[in-house]
Amino acid sequence: MPVKVKRVYEKPAGADGRRVLVDRVWPRGMKKEEAALDLWLKEVAPSTALRKWYGHDPEKWEEFKARYFKELKKKEEEIRTLRNLMNKGTLTLLFGSKEEKLNNAAALREYLKNKS
Repeated sequence: MPVKVKRVYEKPAGADGRRVLVDRVWPRGMKKEEAALDLWLKEVAPSTALRKWYGHDPEKWEEFKARYFKELKKKEEEIRTLRNLMNKGTLTLLFGSKEEKLNNAAALREYLKNKS
């Protein structure tokens, strides 16, 4: 099933399917009703130390993914939850970052697709 990545600040759409926020911190200025979440899975977000180290530096993207994937291997229950949602239809991973391409949700989508 398709896995999409979308900024949480974008308007929810019917084509989003299940909407899961995958950030550790609640998005600044966002009301819970506006987010229209099915689930906030903050445990699957990168550790604070990894997030701060990465700092959305494109030069660090590949190393960030490698370190993040290593962290994800220890999150079996959360990954199982996401896979179950994937099996039910479209899954949209939501993130708050201004960086629209090189972010944790994009890395998580890659992880889910490669480890299926």
